[in-house]
Amino acid sequence: MDCSKIGELIYTLRKEKNMIQKDVADALNISPKTVSKWERGLGVPDVSILSELSDLFGVNVGDILKGEIDINEREAINMRKTEFYVCSECGNIITAINSADIYCCGKKLKKLEYTNASESDHDFSVEYVDGEYYLTMNHPMDKGHYIDFALYITSDKMQFVKLYPEQEIHVRFKKQGKGFFYVYCNKDGFFRKYA
Repeated sequence: MDCSKIGELIYTLRKEKNMIQKDVADALNISPKTVSKWERGLGVPDVSILSELSDLFGVNVGDILKGEIDINEREAINMRKTEFYVCSECGNIITAINSADIYCCGKKLKKLEYTNASESDHDFSVEYVDGEYYLTMNHPMDKGHYIDFALYITSDKMQFVKLYPEQEIHVRFKKQGKGFFYVYCNKDGFFRKYA
């Protein structure tokens, strides 16, 4: 842990928020001298206030401890590169177009890795009917084991359908061109097929 880097980052974040050291100190119920000490690299924030400091500046606790914020390089947006994350605690479904550190319910989420549907026991069919793709699948849909969502992604569009237990898996997507279809099973993971 580099005290100087952490101090420089806190100084930069404070200036970006147009705050003085007293503003930060008041928000965290500490003395302005403590904030000054951090910014000069003579100490670091106590673990007990890192979460509050993170909320105050709107940055990740890990970035504060590293003393730098990782900025993703700007890339041309291609929806086919979208990454998906599902929180095992609350069921949140989160997407990111570029690599990202995603947290939910206090835990860092792992990017979903897909398996080719045709090479698994989670194969599904996609038919083209009346200008739409029609995805069907034979899979349990009870409260403990079900398909949570289905997706259709092309290079510039994404269509998402949330599914629920006891619902049949009959999903329609408006045709947008060639792309990937995905289903996510709450027990067995992420499955993909190209059409």
